[in-house]
Amino acid sequence: MQRGNGVRDTFGTDALRLLLAVADTGSFTAAAQRLAYTQSAVSRRIAALERQAGGPLFVRLPRGVRLTPAGAALHRHATEVLDRLARAEGELAAIHAGRGGTLRVGAFATANIALVPAALRAFTRARPEVEVVVVEGRSDALVQRLADGALDIAVVSDYPSGLPSAEGVTTDALLADELYVGLPRDHRLAASADPVQLGDLRDESWIQDAPAGGHPALLLDACAQAGFAPRKLIRVAEWSGKFGYVAAGLGVALVPSLALWAVPPDLALRPLAPPFPRRTVHTALPPSPLPAARLLADLLRAAARDPDERTGPATNARSQPSC
Repeated sequence: MQRGNGVRDTFGTDALRLLLAVADTGSFTAAAQRLAYTQSAVSRRIAALERQAGGPLFVRLPRGVRLTPAGAALHRHATEVLDRLARAEGELAAIHAGRGGTLRVGAFATANIALVPAALRAFTRARPEVEVVVVEGRSDALVQRLADGALDIAVVSDYPSGLPSAEGVTTDALLADELYVGLPRDHRLAASADPVQLGDLRDESWIQDAPAGGHPALLLDACAQAGFAPRKLIRVAEWSGKFGYVAAGLGVALVPSLALWAVPPDLALRPLAPPFPRRTVHTALPPSPLPAARLLADLLRAAARDPDERTGPATNARSQPSC
């Protein structure tokens, strides 16, 4: 049988293993014993392989056989092919056991500050042979990438438009992400012993991110619940930039608990008094999760239960009023 390009599609793995066994033992009889075949079956199968190869692969000697030049060439390729197939089988077995391959992890930006790194630290200790690739994006895009098979697990949020969904993708709640307010150290409310009323910040400039062409929905919702609209918005995308602006006294910022690890010491963090919105953070998995993805989901749940892993050990100190 030939493919359209003229190459015979004939060299199955059993035939190649038989070729190697005959070449290694130098005898049809010895190869038959090694592979639990009859000697006549080996002779027939080698003859069929030679027909498929287009010529003799072995020189028949009075005692045994040896490879022809064509047989030596096929022997070299057979060795490479069977070795690669064996390695492929091992790699697939490792992936299915959660002990090899690549794990593609997606997360929204704030989750990548402390929650995801804490879980990945534990994961890489438990599964050092698994290569981890991290992709950052917005929750709706991450869920779609899961559905498309481009990610193995994602950490997503239900704010501001509800939890995104896609066919076959399942989610599990990890934690409620509470809001703090970041203030310059010399702000009049930085030393307050009580939670800050958002209405007391109605005259402040706000340092916030917003989707391209959109508005910072989290901030606007929080301010609306407090009965005002922000007087001025300064749009800064990265958390390091937001914190820098706040530290310089250029405004204040809402800081979700997931971002607390990254807050520099020259900012004051104060809890907000209710009512204020909060978002729920979830893990999302595709229809047939890899064992490695399931393990990471367990480790994310463990990290979410540990406030030091999620928000940083210095959070309480930074939240206390100055003396």
